[in-house]
Amino acid sequence: MEESKFGYEDLEVWRKAIDWASVIFSLTDKLAKSRRHFRLIEQLESASSSVAMNIAEGKGRYSQKEFVQLVYIARGSLYETITLLEICAGQNWLDKKEFLELKEKVRKSQKC
Repeated sequence: MEESKFGYEDLEVWRKAIDWASVIFSLTDKLAKSRRHFRLIEQLESASSSVAMNIAEGKGRYSQKEFVQLVYIARGSLYETITLLEICAGQNWLDKKEFLELKEKVRKSQKC
């Protein structure tokens, strides 16, 4: 029996958003060693996972206009994630080189 899919699962942008959330969750595992970062970690995980969730929600809407609006919201969550990473790098909780690599990854993925 063939596995049924939801419409968003065929979207390359959704797949990249899932990969992005996985990268951020791996990073937050490293940051989680200090309770001091707890709220920031929660916000990073929330913002990064919201990217894929908003794309999926948009794909499930009834109009292209609604889909586009939710893609814009997803982009906002992506920018929120980058901003949080910038804060982490500024506090030396995240290596500056790693931050710049993550930022470049986002910049390249936006060109698709």
